[in-house]
Amino acid sequence: MDLTTAADIIRAPLGEILPRLSAALADAVPHRAVAELSGSCARSPVKSHSVEPGGAFPVTAAELAVVAKLAQPGRPWQGRALVAGAEEAVLAVASDANERGALLVLLRTDETAVSGRGLATVQALWDLVTAHGARIVSEAVPGPLALSRVAAAARATAIAELLDTHSAVLSGLLSVLRRRDLDDRSARTRAIDLALSALTELRADADRERELTEESAGDGFARLADSLRPLLLARGVRLELGPPGTEEGADRLLPADVAHTARAAVRSVVSALLDEQGPDPVSRVHISWKASDNELRTTVRDDGPGILSRAVLEDHRIIERLTGMHGLLQVDAVPGWGTTIAVTLPLEPPQGPRNDPLTALGARELEVLGHLARGRRNRHIAEELHISESTVKFHVANILDKLGVDTRGEAAALAHTWGVDVA
Repeated sequence: MDLTTAADIIRAPLGEILPRLSAALADAVPHRAVAELSGSCARSPVKSHSVEPGGAFPVTAAELAVVAKLAQPGRPWQGRALVAGAEEAVLAVASDANERGALLVLLRTDETAVSGRGLATVQALWDLVTAHGARIVSEAVPGPLALSRVAAAARATAIAELLDTHSAVLSGLLSVLRRRDLDDRSARTRAIDLALSALTELRADADRERELTEESAGDGFARLADSLRPLLLARGVRLELGPPGTEEGADRLLPADVAHTARAAVRSVVSALLDEQGPDPVSRVHISWKASDNELRTTVRDDGPGILSRAVLEDHRIIERLTGMHGLLQVDAVPGWGTTIAVTLPLEPPQGPRNDPLTALGARELEVLGHLARGRRNRHIAEELHISESTVKFHVANILDKLGVDTRGEAAALAHTWGVDVA
């Protein structure tokens, strides 16, 4: 393979790099699809390309993460692995040319071992592509940085929803096992039904993750209801639903992050209604959705004692989650009559990142700011980042200028407010 081919690959638009890489490797490693897993891209850590026109390669991040354990930088691995839902012959090539590493997986058309020379060619080319991608990330302009921050927030929301689902299932199982009015056989039957229902829902979520970036309000509400039924059934609480009809925007398409956030918020609200109102039981919970042109509004109403406070919902991090999406929460608790909670989310993309002052900073400046937020001095920062103190001073001066602040303390405060990694 000549240098011209490598140059053509890295000069290509980002969306064309993987297809061109696949074409360049076709002779050395015959394959029908290729995928990459990169920790440096929050927007799309998994990318794939099918050699066959119109073909699909629905590989998941979880599958690639397993394959990633088999390959080491400089030591490609070839064998059979589970990808795209089936066991296939693959070649996996890992690179450490960026900070978080990158994996290339080729779905081979045969299982003939690739020669050492062929492996060296693939490794060298993948290292080159990975290094090129790392440079793009390190020199990213504010626009791409803002997009990555939005995408990372959406992924965090989706993960939070999965955590809420697991929490609801475990709470339901514990409730069944603790009920003294059920004999062992009945309790076991209910627990099995609850676990099977949860597994079915989680598998369906995995399928939808590959297929959907948005969903209708009607489908989103149905998913919410399905995830709540096991929890409320285990508690002996009746679930009443007000699904959106045509007038309530049942066919209105919701962005995935809005739907994720709405469901997660409602599940947390329901948990608070059941767990945070003392010994007086809640016997009924009513939930409804309405999607307009501009917002999604969810109403949750119970028949409990009506003593739930906004502070309790803050403890459940509901308000924190909604604030990140510019959402609103209203609580109307009437002692003796029950509690009504309204959750409202805008359907337009969050406006925060466009006003986020950190989007003006480059990747290295964000690293330095993270250290400033931890209270570290220039010498310590220089040692951590393997740069000179004068370079640190240069970055700090740029940071203060771009953020429009006068002191390191003010810059650190902005870092905490806008979510720079300060762990």
